Amino acid sequence: MKKSITFLCLILMIFSLVACKQSGSKDNVIVEVGQSTKFSKKEINAAMDCVIDNFEFPACTLKKVLYDEEKSNTLISGYLSNGRGSVNGVKAENVIILLSTFYVDGSGNNPVLNPDSTYTDYQWILIRDSKTSKWKIDDQGY
Repeated sequence: MKKSITFLCLILMIFSLVACKQSGSKDNVIVEVGQSTKFSKKEINAAMDCVIDNFEFPACTLKKVLYDEEKSNTLISGYLSNGRGSVNGVKAENVIILLSTFYVDGSGNNPVLNPDSTYTDYQWILIRDSKTSKWKIDDQGY
């Protein structure tokens, strides 16, 4: 009997570990990096990794993260003149804005977003202290 219980616990633990591994998967996120004169591919990918690693909306699946320098620069201008960038002292070369697409499932487990919906062009404003610092999310939304 003791062996059966131990075996059952082992099987349950393995299934729970597999489920945890799959839920945080980055493999299914489409990453689009446009041409840039402002940032290296490494800098952009580090910013994208920050967004992917921190995406935790209930009942939502991140589908795509993209960097479009023209759109980013336009949005940065607004952030620096009217947003938190107007008060936090960050320099334009240390701001990147990424856009994302995510899906909200039909479970109703997200109390804010519409169930069974896809949201596009959701903005992620990331800042860093200097060119060698890590990106951090300063703001997000539309």
